Amino acid sequence: MRVVSLVPSLTEAVAASAPGVLVGATNWCSHPAGLDVARIGGTKNPDVGRVVALAPDLVIANEEENRAPDIAALRAAGLDVLVTEVRDVAQAFRELSRVLRACGAPARPQWLAEAEEAWAAPASPARRTAVVPVWRRPWTVLGRDTFAGDVLARLGVHQVYSGHAERYPRMAVEDLLAVGPDLVVLPDEPYRFTADDGPEAFPGLPCALVSGRHLTWYGPSLAEAPRVLGGALRAAGR
Repeated sequence: MRVVSLVPSLTEAVAASAPGVLVGATNWCSHPAGLDVARIGGTKNPDVGRVVALAPDLVIANEEENRAPDIAALRAAGLDVLVTEVRDVAQAFRELSRVLRACGAPARPQWLAEAEEAWAAPASPARRTAVVPVWRRPWTVLGRDTFAGDVLARLGVHQVYSGHAERYPRMAVEDLLAVGPDLVVLPDEPYRFTADDGPEAFPGLPCALVSGRHLTWYGPSLAEAPRVLGGALRAAGR
């Protein structure tokens, strides 16, 4: 089995569960550390010719992370492309199981069982409201039907724009302040918010600097995400 992954979180999941099947991954596939496979460009601009040259049995992609024209080009070249859709935690587990089966994982991995157990508890009641920027210049926030939004909701954080018509609306920072959130959640990816880049735009509001991998990736990081994110969110409320 030869697999090319266009999705960083799925790269990590496959590498951990079916060692040796990955032959290509994007430049953004940073986990596991030291992964020795061909790099085929970015998630938004993969080198289709390079992917084809690797002669994979399967390419794994995601409808949000990857562009439809690139997926179409890979299929037109005769490649089998499995496209995932992940809008909440439950769907993430279903899609992970589907991907791992397709990649020939020999058994259900222990990390997946641990991740499902970590998220088995009912969602916490909403205790705080938050805006969740994922980019600036322009400011872009979580809107409706996002995996990260569901992750936060399960941890007791209601993100203000969960009912917005768009999934990732662009907003003026003045509008973000005007909705009166209790909290601003700033992940370190896709935009790398830091203590010096982001919080200054929200004077007087507590800001939780969180791991983007634990907020937005669906893979082995799910097992520790409730603990890691919960700690960061609690720290921001002190």
